[in-house]
Amino acid sequence: MYPIVSSAELAVILLFAIFSFIAAGKASKLVYQSTEKQLHRRTRKLRFWSVSLTALAVLIAAAGAILAATAHPLFWLDRLFVHAPLALIPVACVWIGSYPRLVRLMSRTNKQSDAQPDTSRRRLASEPAFIFPYRLTSLCSAGLFYFAFVPPIPFDWSDVTIPVTVLLFLASMLWMLQTRRNQLATEAPLPYRPWRRRLKRAAALAAAAAVGCVPFLTAMEGSRLPDNLSMMAGAVDYGKTADGSAPPSGHRHHGAVVPAGLAAGDSEVIPVTELTGPRDGEADRKFTVTAQRKTVKLSSGKEVEAWTYNGQIPGPELRMKEGELVEVTLVNQDIEDGVTLHWHGLDVPNAEDGVAGATQNAVMPGETYTYRFVAEQVGTFWYHSHQHSKEAVQKGLFGALIVDPAEPAAQPQEDITVITHLWDGAGFAIGADDSMRRRTIAPGTTVKLRLINTDDWVRQSYILTGTPFKVTAIDGTDLNGPTELENQSLDLLTGGRYDVAFTMPDRPVALRVGRGDGLGILMTPDGGGVLPALQRTTTFDPTHYGTAAETPFDADSEFDREFTMILDNRFAFYNGRFAAYDTINGAVFPNTPMFVVKKGELVKTLIVNRSAVEHPMHLHGHHMLVLSRNGERVTGSPWWSDTLDVAPGESYEVAFLADNPGVWMDHCHNLVHAAAGMTMHLMYDGVSSPFEIGAGTHNHPE
Repeated sequence: MYPIVSSAELAVILLFAIFSFIAAGKASKLVYQSTEKQLHRRTRKLRFWSVSLTALAVLIAAAGAILAATAHPLFWLDRLFVHAPLALIPVACVWIGSYPRLVRLMSRTNKQSDAQPDTSRRRLASEPAFIFPYRLTSLCSAGLFYFAFVPPIPFDWSDVTIPVTVLLFLASMLWMLQTRRNQLATEAPLPYRPWRRRLKRAAALAAAAAVGCVPFLTAMEGSRLPDNLSMMAGAVDYGKTADGSAPPSGHRHHGAVVPAGLAAGDSEVIPVTELTGPRDGEADRKFTVTAQRKTVKLSSGKEVEAWTYNGQIPGPELRMKEGELVEVTLVNQDIEDGVTLHWHGLDVPNAEDGVAGATQNAVMPGETYTYRFVAEQVGTFWYHSHQHSKEAVQKGLFGALIVDPAEPAAQPQEDITVITHLWDGAGFAIGADDSMRRRTIAPGTTVKLRLINTDDWVRQSYILTGTPFKVTAIDGTDLNGPTELENQSLDLLTGGRYDVAFTMPDRPVALRVGRGDGLGILMTPDGGGVLPALQRTTTFDPTHYGTAAETPFDADSEFDREFTMILDNRFAFYNGRFAAYDTINGAVFPNTPMFVVKKGELVKTLIVNRSAVEHPMHLHGHHMLVLSRNGERVTGSPWWSDTLDVAPGESYEVAFLADNPGVWMDHCHNLVHAAAGMTMHLMYDGVSSPFEIGAGTHNHPE
């Protein structure tokens, strides 16, 4: 409901602004009418604009009321306490001050007379109590527009006070102007000189623009990112503690924020470079991954100018077993912008996380870098470069990462990785296969499909037809007691994963990527057969899927620290540009909050999406237990996620145990959003990062 209500409210605000400016213009021109007939006709038409403005104001207030009755307060606080008053108060002034005078003026003018209005009629037609409410309405509509695109969320009256004070000042100026006009109209008829009015308005606008451009240009220049910036720079947020104690204050050290009491140089401060995987011992499994440019062909013959790992798209599937010590050597052959390896969803030690500027420096051409970690989680993951990640992933620097159980007895007979991507200029493909490929599988075979969506800002639908199936894992974590599904669309945003299992029947089974018949996998017993028909589907919802099971904590646990993360759209300055940005708690990096926790704490976060688009929020180094969705408690299998799809109007409560110290990125995995500042950090108390980002470095994680 939220997307509909918010979009409708924005449309109504636009109409309210248009109607209010028209009404204000018509009201202010009444005094210039040369005959009683014209004055009567123009006055009568104001009734229509008065009623229209009232209806629109009621709709604006109704939008806030509807959300107040159905949604979390963060969705409606500004609408109910800012939008509604800005719409209703001036309209109330119209009905209290303007409308009685409008009726009186109509009754005193002869609609058939060509006589010039006398002094009493001119005085009434320009009376401030009559004209000012219409002009106030147009002024408040401008305020509505401002607050619609620069919402004061997280809600703070201080963010409302200054704009409202400006509105009140301008309103007082309008009242004085109308009072002066009323005095002049009393003395003699006012000549209507439209060119002169337009010239005055243009001059006023030019003066306002000249005055306004100073703080505008100052803010724009001030938003430029420095050449060297610590990834720890930002607004420290200690959240709400369980005992209600006041949060400590942080301080800055060379541009980085250090938690209170832990000044840089104290022995208690641990750099992320010490939070490594095992440095000694022979690795159980070794990989070498070389980043290089290469022209690669898809199965259709289309060519892609790609950035590759080991000369292939996607990169090689890295497969390992639970508990193994893994060593991966990254070689950069010719990617000028640099590369890294980030293990998406695999909770490795912080120094092995592969984020340029946070946990390491970017690996430049001719350089190598070695990662070592123990594969402690079983499941489906993927890896990608976290240096210029938007461009790097788009061009092909990614691949699948699979961790098998240490004991292979329960492994499926057919294990198929379905990693989908949109290749620039070539369309969608499963890896490098952009067709409906066939696969022969004997009836009775246990089949596992590992679905991985790598596309930036694409909600990909995977539809399995021809047999019932189970969703056995989300984001690399097994579900408990999954039940059979049919005619369900499995929708994933960037970075999300589903594992799907079924037993092969004696008929064709198809996995469609999207809703067409051109891309996917057709599995048949004998290599023949046709695609099963696509039925009407509903979208899979994990909220009540599977069977409940015991977890280390749940919604009833006592949390040591609680945070609020608000996702929104607003106009803002970022790196010298003014535009509409996707924000976290009303800001873009580096002004986004940095959540600070202590090792061992149980942490809960409320995530609210007020924006018009979806955001797959990805927390590095941790899996979040989803406690509730839109206020509804999760009652099925425990649902652990590392890339949570938060749709417009949705709110989630999630929790995690702070058991992996470091400085961890937490960002939208629509990488175009992250590149424009929709990123923040989870920082452990007592941990620091020596790395920097910016034009003065090679490090550009997004």
